[in-house]
Amino acid sequence: MTALRLVLGDQLSRDLASLSDLAAGDVVLMAEVADETTYVGHHKQKIAFVLAAMRHFAEALRRDGVTVDYVQLDEAGNTGSFPGEIARAVARHRPERIVLTEPGEWRVLEMMRALEADLGVKVEIRDDTRFFATRGRFRRWAADRQSYRMEYFYREMRRETGILMDGEKPVGGQWNFDHDNRARLPRDIPVPKRRRTPPDPITAEVLVLVARRFPHHFGDLEPFGWAVTREDALAALDHFVADCLERFGTYQDAMRAGEPFLFHALISPYLNVGLLDPREACAAAEAAYRAGRAPLNAVEGFVRQILGWREYVRGIYWLHMPDYAAINALGARRRLPWFYWSGETDLNCIRTVVEDIRRTAYAHHIQRLMVTGVFALLAGVEPAEIEEWYLAVFIDAYDWVELPNVHGMVMFADGGLLASKPYAASGAYIDRMSDYCAGCVYSPAVKSGPGACPFNLLYWHFLLVNEPTLGRNPRLAMPYRTLARFSDERRAEIVREAEAYLESLDDRAPALQP
Repeated sequence: MTALRLVLGDQLSRDLASLSDLAAGDVVLMAEVADETTYVGHHKQKIAFVLAAMRHFAEALRRDGVTVDYVQLDEAGNTGSFPGEIARAVARHRPERIVLTEPGEWRVLEMMRALEADLGVKVEIRDDTRFFATRGRFRRWAADRQSYRMEYFYREMRRETGILMDGEKPVGGQWNFDHDNRARLPRDIPVPKRRRTPPDPITAEVLVLVARRFPHHFGDLEPFGWAVTREDALAALDHFVADCLERFGTYQDAMRAGEPFLFHALISPYLNVGLLDPREACAAAEAAYRAGRAPLNAVEGFVRQILGWREYVRGIYWLHMPDYAAINALGARRRLPWFYWSGETDLNCIRTVVEDIRRTAYAHHIQRLMVTGVFALLAGVEPAEIEEWYLAVFIDAYDWVELPNVHGMVMFADGGLLASKPYAASGAYIDRMSDYCAGCVYSPAVKSGPGACPFNLLYWHFLLVNEPTLGRNPRLAMPYRTLARFSDERRAEIVREAEAYLESLDDRAPALQP
């Protein structure tokens, strides 16, 4: 019974469920389609990374004797869509069935569900076994809960997998060492030079294609140094464990101008396309701890990001899509400021982060949450606008991971389903965790008037505007008690200054589509 086995660009793993019973006569279909490069204006490095990784994976399959039908982006006759390319492949190969692993995005899954009726060929969609928890497993955990807290799910995953466990108890006697992972980075601690992979001929060809086809997309294309093969992705993981993991935990929330990577793993792109398996990443970190080569706070913090947070947001996504994306609990409607694309702003923190993203297609979680995210939250940006930006600019962004992170964690747009409170903060947080404020025209110490940090202006305004919705949130009790002591004159001043600043923002819509 011959099968056409579809492999998508974020499914580049030999452990893929749809390849588990590959048989003689089966054909693996891989297609580069225009729709997937332009449904948002992806960073040039993101497009190059995915296409280069796909081409290398196809070559690896061929070396193993697998028949691969590979459609390149510029190939004559390419329809530019998944349904179109699958239909063409069915006409070429006349398979008895189509086998695929469930896509990671709702919109793509809907395409695949329509194939059987449209093409008249049996379609088998298999669970994605590359995650620790199946969608059904998460659904059982979430049943009857009114809100979902990652910490409790994480503990269950630890128990089930045995990762960082001593029998029935967590290693070190506690589940979470986050309180040890919030230090500012001292100036005298050096940052390791990061391993980068020079482009080989296949990747170089892709870079030429991307430069030609997507000149107006956000971001610099070169220098390009991302791994695009499993072997190089494994080398990147080894580099992180050997050279960065020791200090990752303590300084994972820190930020330093000119050092966008610090001690972070930089393996999320590889996990999200399948070049690395989350189990082997957690195992490598745990082995370093057991061997005395990395402290527990670093290893637990790393494991929590993968076994806890990554699995958790995927569960939230599939539990609540497609309605989840439409919730706007705070009623935020402002256009995304143009400086998110241009970097042209006097806010040194945002300018620095946007310029780093332009060069690297990367920012770590605090830059995403507490710099670009907090500003969008305080400014009342429309959730869909900032979500499109996150999906466009980051090399590791896919809807299943980006949407819950931004919608729930950054924007609190789901009303507290994912996070227990909005991560609203004044300029003091950025000043405490970075050196960005030293090079800024604004001062985090100035609360109002000339020179006041816009984060300060917008923080109290955010609390005022959203008091009917957030005023009873127990985790915001302290700032709302402070706000209650403000005079009417002070409240009016807050509104006047904040709204004058918001009105000054350039709200031109970015035109990134080619």
